[in-house]
Amino acid sequence: MEANAPQFKLILGSSSTARRKILADMGYQFTTMSADIDEKAIRKEKPEDLVMALAEAKAEAIIPRVSIGESEGDAEPTLLITCDQVVVYEGVVREKPSSEAEARQFMKDYANGHAATVSSVLVTNLVTGSRRGEWDKVEVPLLIYTQYSISRQIYFHDIPDQVIDKLIEEGIVLYAAGGLIIEHPLILPYVKEVVGSTDSVMGLPKALTERLIKEVL
Repeated sequence: MEANAPQFKLILGSSSTARRKILADMGYQFTTMSADIDEKAIRKEKPEDLVMALAEAKAEAIIPRVSIGESEGDAEPTLLITCDQVVVYEGVVREKPSSEAEARQFMKDYANGHAATVSSVLVTNLVTGSRRGEWDKVEVPLLIYTQYSISRQIYFHDIPDQVIDKLIEEGIVLYAAGGLIIEHPLILPYVKEVVGSTDSVMGLPKALTERLIKEVL
């Protein structure tokens, strides 16, 4: 962070290792909390609406557990970041795999094809109640800016069965939207192209997060 940047406390409302790493790489110190909501109970037709609704539900679940009264007396405000992400493949929304078999099928489908990630970021100022969530969407060849999510295209080579087996054995893919973790060393050699920034694909776009933080302060 810049030396003259506003001072504040930061809570990341996510248990994602990738999001924690991205936020730390941005230079922030923060604590983490998990919403533990029933994500399947929230349904929206459009992936953009779904990820935003989930980010809002996570914020609403976490806020009552934060001691806002103490925050109001602090010189530094407290900000909460909540996020969500889905993968869209052939027009169908994919969330976290429900089984090893589904995770396997997801990864096989991506071979020689492409998937899009749709991610949301919501930042809430727990003292003022100010809340901002936005999205931009990247499509080839047009760049379209809209609100609430970030969409990125990922193209893959064939992913060998033995690689898929190892990923499923590790279990990480079962907790990733669409079973998609492009940053994993086993997957990296089979990623043909990523249209958009890697941090967006990993679930926390840096530039958007920075801007939303500034807007709620």
